[in-house]
Amino acid sequence: MKLVFYSLVLNHHQACLADEFYKILGDDYIFVETAKCIEKKGSTEDYSQRPYLISSWKSKQEYEKAMFLALNAEVCVFGGHEALPFEKVRMKKGLLSFDMGERMLKRGWLNLLSPRILKMVLAYHFGGWSKKPLYKLCCSAFAASDQYKLKMFEGKCYKWGYFTEVNELEDETHNFMRLDEPFYLMWCSRFIDWKHPEMAVELAKRLQVDGYNFKLNMYGTGVMKSTTMKLIKDFGLADSVHLKGVVPNEQIQQAMSRHDIFLFTSDKKEGWGAVANEAMSNKCCLVGSDEIGAVPYLVKEGFNGMVFKSKSTDALYQQVKYLLDHPAERIMMAEQGYLDMVNLWNPKNAAECLLTLIKDIQNDQETSIHVGPCSKA
Repeated sequence: MKLVFYSLVLNHHQACLADEFYKILGDDYIFVETAKCIEKKGSTEDYSQRPYLISSWKSKQEYEKAMFLALNAEVCVFGGHEALPFEKVRMKKGLLSFDMGERMLKRGWLNLLSPRILKMVLAYHFGGWSKKPLYKLCCSAFAASDQYKLKMFEGKCYKWGYFTEVNELEDETHNFMRLDEPFYLMWCSRFIDWKHPEMAVELAKRLQVDGYNFKLNMYGTGVMKSTTMKLIKDFGLADSVHLKGVVPNEQIQQAMSRHDIFLFTSDKKEGWGAVANEAMSNKCCLVGSDEIGAVPYLVKEGFNGMVFKSKSTDALYQQVKYLLDHPAERIMMAEQGYLDMVNLWNPKNAAECLLTLIKDIQNDQETSIHVGPCSKA
């Protein structure tokens, strides 16, 4: 079976899954980059020499290869606006395909003013795609409901996401086993408004007032970094809160393994949030906002992590306070989060699940997968 993925860029959020498909399918797997993108999101690895990669933006010849595959491959997966030209020609032939993406209505109906989203909606409805063998891979727990609001992909939505590397960990190398103080908290993202770095600092102030012994390390940079530094100074948190700047993704994951709790404070503008995968994969107990795309898929409240109401510092404080007051429970949640990554939300399992879903569809039956990637959304 020839399987072709069309997506914006091959980076560390995509390459682990792509490598697994290549292990299974060999040369019958192709990844098509649809645009030149210099943003690596902290990764230092060069993926340009992967044997399965076609960069359609590089030359007319590469573009024509990608278009030929769209017209002839057995199954194609399309992600992002830049893949729409390939998706349109394939849909004219009515060939088995998947549209892959995060939620469309992050800002509500206002998103329909976006030319990119509007083009997709119009192509779907005026191209008669509802009657074609086209299915949705939802890279957000909110993607399916957005599609249904737009009268798209009704009954054809499946859970999907981003699948980062999951390594086998040695318990003795991880601080998560500690029951003693100080507790180490971690925040990692761009310092921008919808990532809410101020919530982490406000949380730290409340913890300090209540007498908790902790360290908060914040990684990243952005337009809100200076205001965050001022907030730390104004709150008298210089000894407890440290800004670590931008470091490579490999070092971020090492840092996660040395922290007890990961604070994921983004609001609904966070489409997926791969740091959730990475924190859980490194046994760093995740405390995530309920509006982040990955959180409802990955986190079972009180079992493998904690969830708080988006933009509520009080709700965030209550969840973190519980974990600090119950270190044994925190350790069990961190361990369970890691096991869920190892057994379910990892690149190898995701690749196998999609191939199973494809066979189920080809055999005209419901998905045989009931939990995790490719289960019904």
